[in-house]
Amino acid sequence: MDTARLGIVGLGWWGGVLAASARKSGAAEIAGCFARSPEHRAAFTAEYGCRPFDTYQAMLADTEVDGVVIATPHSTHADLIEQAAAAGKHVFVEKPLALTVAEARRAIDATHTAGVTLHVGHNKRRHPANRHMKELIAGGRLGTLLQLEGNQSGPAAQKPDLAAWRADPAECPAGGMAAMGVHIVDTFHYLAGPAKRVAAFSKQLKGWRALDEATTVMIEYESGPLGYIGTSYFVPPVVAVAAYGSEGNAWVEEDGARVFQQRLGEAARSEQPTEVLDTTSDEMAEFARCITQGSQPETGAAEGLEVAAVLEAVVQSSSSGQAVDLASLR
Repeated sequence: MDTARLGIVGLGWWGGVLAASARKSGAAEIAGCFARSPEHRAAFTAEYGCRPFDTYQAMLADTEVDGVVIATPHSTHADLIEQAAAAGKHVFVEKPLALTVAEARRAIDATHTAGVTLHVGHNKRRHPANRHMKELIAGGRLGTLLQLEGNQSGPAAQKPDLAAWRADPAECPAGGMAAMGVHIVDTFHYLAGPAKRVAAFSKQLKGWRALDEATTVMIEYESGPLGYIGTSYFVPPVVAVAAYGSEGNAWVEEDGARVFQQRLGEAARSEQPTEVLDTTSDEMAEFARCITQGSQPETGAAEGLEVAAVLEAVVQSSSSGQAVDLASLR
């Protein structure tokens, strides 16, 4: 098999992005699609020339579909993954894998039992700039890593046409965490390893919607450093990560487009050259290789579970006012 044949589940904005990225990768073709809305199915079919399915089960039963790409509300992921695994289909699921550890484990167990791929869509770590930051940390060029800072925010919640589920706190607890903040959670996991403890504040200030408008997360990592994550669904776009060490600092800004470094003794930071990568197309190409070549995804079960644990801890901590030990969730 040279090309993976994919079925897209959830045909909203991001489902379209993933489908376009899969096609752009050259490693996959869109074989089918499913959404509850016949109008959405018809529009998607016209765009991609794929087969529309009236039910999810019908798509899973089709032998022309090798794997499914799930871009549906967060709370539906575990059920859809279980059904796909039972049908022998490989699974790409947009982040987060699940909103709780229990749901994440249910999805993981299903794919493990079925022997199919589980690929979770955490694409931000793939930026060449974040790869470079990882190399700086791993190579000791920043000395002892002391702190991480990150912010991923955007104004989507102010849009009048925002999908209803994206404005539902049951689907999007702690404001922008599930939609955006978990990208930083995964990037920090990539840079520093598993989290140990989490403390969080999340609140409404203006009451524009039912969602929290500002969320701040503090994390202690098992490897030693401390991390800070900020996210909001109501402010102008920002995607930035910083690492601070005893011998130097590094910054990745403008969603991987700009990189800065500062060595100990230097008065100011300096901009460094970096490459640009279509990270979504890159991850879809990797999912296709998992299907056609039997390789393993970079962000699979373990990575998805880690993010689910931190997300659940954020919700618990912001509600209780107490720090949460991740061991109690894992």
